[in-house]
Amino acid sequence: MPSPHSTPLRPRGLWIPLVTPFAGPDVDHPALARLTAHMAECGVDGLVICGTTGEAAALSADEQLEVLRTVHAHAQGLPLMMGLAEKGLSQALARVDQFASAGTSVLSGLLVAAPSYVRPSQAGLIQWFETIASHSPWPVTVYDIPYRTGAVLTRETLLQLAAHPQIVALKDCGGDLGKTLALIHDGRLSVMCGEDLNLLGHATQGASGAITASAHLATAAFAQVLHGAVSDQAAEAAAARTIWRELVPLIEACFSEPNPGPIKAALATQGLIRADTRAPMVASSVELGRRVAAQAACALALSRQ
Repeated sequence: MPSPHSTPLRPRGLWIPLVTPFAGPDVDHPALARLTAHMAECGVDGLVICGTTGEAAALSADEQLEVLRTVHAHAQGLPLMMGLAEKGLSQALARVDQFASAGTSVLSGLLVAAPSYVRPSQAGLIQWFETIASHSPWPVTVYDIPYRTGAVLTRETLLQLAAHPQIVALKDCGGDLGKTLALIHDGRLSVMCGEDLNLLGHATQGASGAITASAHLATAAFAQVLHGAVSDQAAEAAAARTIWRELVPLIEACFSEPNPGPIKAALATQGLIRADTRAPMVASSVELGRRVAAQAACALALSRQ
């Protein structure tokens, strides 16, 4: 079993769950390098690779490793978290070992979801996360997203998982505000908002940050909202609320079609990537991409005033 880091990463601030650019059927590594460098220059706090937004389910194991290598080469030292979503425990542990083959210094953490479709008991979910965390050379962020996995992580389960020394954070898409607040109050996990529309509310109530797909666009505006939400300066807090009102329609447009289609379409209008997705996803229209990009430009302009 790999040795855990002595100082586990506790993610904070604004993290981007990076899209995976394609050129037709292939991963577009030059575009991925360009996008990674762009995100690093926008001042984000970290990147998630091969998560839901990265279309990881459509990538082979070898493709995921190549994506990791490209992002690491162009991330300018940003911490990187790798998505892990398998249905069986032995397969999940093998995938951890495969990630480690790229070099343990390449990654700072794993984002681990419950096994989709299987719907284990709470005891089975605890075994799943604790076994993976004990095997991993990196700290683990639990990804609570029951509408994709079909598995609900209860408050009691998450509080038990928080006792594991390698489980350090939660990406919260659980849809249960009471559970979220209990975990924030408990304080052992960094609670990272995973539902974009909840970003401001969660931040004002003590969340550590957000892993936010729509922040591929108007990135500085999202960062300003996160900063202003916890500021003790009235002017900064008021500015955050004003900017947020511009970001809400952007977020809604980003999810008006299945993620990451609209985000890729908007990034394509900026010349950063192509709008291509991999089946069964389909690309969003040029018109939607332009509308989303225009909304992002408005929010970004407001944040610079």
